[in-house]
Amino acid sequence: MAIGGYADVMTDVVDSDELLRRIQRARACAQQEKRRWRAQGEGLGADEPEAREAAVRTLAYEAVLRVLDEILTPGKAG
Repeated sequence: MAIGGYADVMTDVVDSDELLRRIQRARACAQQEKRRWRAQGEGLGADEPEAREAAVRTLAYEAVLRVLDEILTPGKAG
């Protein structure tokens, strides 16, 4: 019995327009999550454990956004 996973999902052949749409959707999702985690972190005190998680996740989504922005508009980010 084969175990399915990430590789099984990523075998679809897509054209460049579909790939661009998927990257744009991923960017929109990352932007939304970054805003959500930032807002959640701002509502917490600095000494609360959840504040650290919110800060880390905000930074992670910022990194994802930088990567996706570089893919979508190479060289634009400075």
